[in-house]
Amino acid sequence: MNRKDFLRYTSLAAAGTFFLRHSALALFARPAGTVKMLRGNVGIYTERGGTIGFYLGEGGIITIDSQFPDAAAHYIEELRKLNDKPFLRLLYTHHHGDHTGGGAAFKELVKDVIAHRNAAAHHQSVSAAATKPMEQLYATITFDEELKLKSDDVKLDGHYFGAAHTNGDAVYHFQDANIAHLGDLLFNRRPPVVDRAHGASLQHWTEVLERIAKKFDKDTLYIFGHAAEGYEVTGSKADLLAFRDYLSRVLDFGRAEIKAGKAREDFVKITSIPNETEWKSTGQDRLLAAVWDELTTGSR
Repeated sequence: MNRKDFLRYTSLAAAGTFFLRHSALALFARPAGTVKMLRGNVGIYTERGGTIGFYLGEGGIITIDSQFPDAAAHYIEELRKLNDKPFLRLLYTHHHGDHTGGGAAFKELVKDVIAHRNAAAHHQSVSAAATKPMEQLYATITFDEELKLKSDDVKLDGHYFGAAHTNGDAVYHFQDANIAHLGDLLFNRRPPVVDRAHGASLQHWTEVLERIAKKFDKDTLYIFGHAAEGYEVTGSKADLLAFRDYLSRVLDFGRAEIKAGKAREDFVKITSIPNETEWKSTGQDRLLAAVWDELTTGSR
């Protein structure tokens, strides 16, 4: 998805209406996205919004995140071509609309919807405040620190590592495939969105990435919420640590500029961070605003 769409929808937990879910016009107005199998019956779907992860099991399909209504409809159609099993569960990595917006498309399909407790609360409060309310599919099961789901053919764990992109970001790990869906805890080579209104913390974010790197092993494959053009939405521990280092550099740069007396309005206009060679796509101004606000308010 483009940056404009992403920033527009992260503040709205928009979901699909009945019409969007069932209208042929809505389904085919945009071309369907791309299904890519990874390993161990786990795959990803990319179209418009945060990357969807899925598991094709003998007992049914598990889906992580739902993008937008039209993309969710396309995803369901594409997976029907691969597997005739029922959709069992929908899991949200966090509450932003480009991850939960397609949830309503699963309303008659899944038996459970899962999210971290904070994400579930944010989803409901943001939706209630929306000027143009749309149909939602809220979590029916929430967790605080750990979640364990086990069936005959899949072991899936949910983990909460603390405040980062929001204060409700979940990581879901398919044990047998050794694949972890990070949601928006990792923006691959693009400046991240920092949702301070919903508990985000850049300083904690670096610590969260450290904890994730220690939790999983060197062979873990990670699914990312977003990536800059030309970069993948999957990667390794090296990508995780590279993003951690990037956030640390931006924070250090912010501290130095604040100490030197730079005004906020000038700081957010900076277009180039010294020695930064990879994270250069659009959105840096919003990141710098979040850096400034966090460092000058003393919050973490």
